[in-house]
Amino acid sequence: MAVPHPIPYQGSKRGLAHTILTYFPKDVTRLVEPFAGSAAVSLAAAYYGKAKSFILNDLNQALMSLWDEIVSRPTSIASAYEKLWQVQAGQERQYYDFVRAQFNQTRRPDYLLYLLARCVKASVRYNAYGEFNQSPDNRRKGARPDTMRENIIGASRLLKGKAVLMAADYRQALTKATPSDVVYMDPPYQGVCANRDPRYIEGIQVENFIETLDALNSGKISFIVSYDGRTGSKMFGKPLPKSLGLTHIELDAGRSSQATLLGRAANTVESLYLSPALVDRIGQVLMPKPKGYHYQRPLFEVAL
Repeated sequence: MAVPHPIPYQGSKRGLAHTILTYFPKDVTRLVEPFAGSAAVSLAAAYYGKAKSFILNDLNQALMSLWDEIVSRPTSIASAYEKLWQVQAGQERQYYDFVRAQFNQTRRPDYLLYLLARCVKASVRYNAYGEFNQSPDNRRKGARPDTMRENIIGASRLLKGKAVLMAADYRQALTKATPSDVVYMDPPYQGVCANRDPRYIEGIQVENFIETLDALNSGKISFIVSYDGRTGSKMFGKPLPKSLGLTHIELDAGRSSQATLLGRAANTVESLYLSPALVDRIGQVLMPKPKGYHYQRPLFEVAL
């Protein structure tokens, strides 16, 4: 069985999670994800035994309520999704609009799961009032109930009794991190958040984020950051400052769907940054080179 992923989310690190895990030290006890989203890295870490416990945080309260249902009451949320999926038959577009309106009033977790399964490219969109406003993909009905149930129950088995769930500012979640943990961060990218990005309830200020990373360095916290990148020669956002002493790695995320739509062949390359404390823990241990990455060594060499 593959790693279960009950929450479809555009920008999820599902495809890169296994590669990201290769930069985990062997002595990780707890993984902290301050920008959890679909929790792809935590699910992979649990599946492959790379961490024993987890802190999952996201500012999106409705999303974390959905995670609480998945982890704590998997059969209940799976049945609720199945009911919504079945009722839509023959009226898929109208029913999606109805569920979306109801979700914006109630924030019910089952409504959110249905919307995520049906919306265009699993791409979350919120308006200025914090209301979910993405349109449905009229070519799809969403994951079949049996598939969704399998993924929900699988995720619950991996995380139940091991995960602490939070819905707070990322900086509050980071106060929980200790030097024995690993923190994985996948924040809203500069390339899409120069102004308010409708994919997120709230963006982050780049300057505040850099200050936070500096504080984590001072506390000897081991962290990994997925942050911006490029498609072909087009850059998205500025690199994190060299003053942080981070090791920069580029991961090939595959062919860009946007470039394909425009008739171009270009791969998306995402930046991964490793903190000094993390690199110290990895040491000179030889690890297999993940396929399709280009490793830059701005400060020192780590044998991979």
